[in-house]
Amino acid sequence: MKQEKQNQLQRRRRRFRVRNRIKRDSTRPRMSVFRSLKHIYVQIIDDASGRTLVSASSNDQQLKGEIGYGGNCDAAKTVGKAIAERALAAGLKQVAFDRAEYKYHGRVAALADAARDAGLDLGAKGTEPVKEEEKPKPAKKEKKKK
Repeated sequence: MKQEKQNQLQRRRRRFRVRNRIKRDSTRPRMSVFRSLKHIYVQIIDDASGRTLVSASSNDQQLKGEIGYGGNCDAAKTVGKAIAERALAAGLKQVAFDRAEYKYHGRVAALADAARDAGLDLGAKGTEPVKEEEKPKPAKKEKKKK
């Protein structure tokens, strides 16, 4: 039980860290992902007005026929393509990808890659913001031999 509580705490901290970073630094709408065991859900949220602009999930009636089981990478790719098409139709071209407490791996990565391939700009893949002044690390001192 102790390990389960620790995992929940780590996930909660990761979720707050990722979300706060996105909300603080980005002026783009936020594309938020939630995954359950059987389905994956994604919505694009405007944090300034607190409204959901576009949403898609593997549980949608339109997508359910072509997906089948919603808890795998193929379903995530289909949902990623659908959210990109709906966002572009609504006039959204750039969004900030909010993966919440999920690591960028598996279904979450498949969804993001499919949305990128369909024409939605989620930012550069796998890059971190560049700091203005990066100081070089000082050289290590050599130990004197006795």
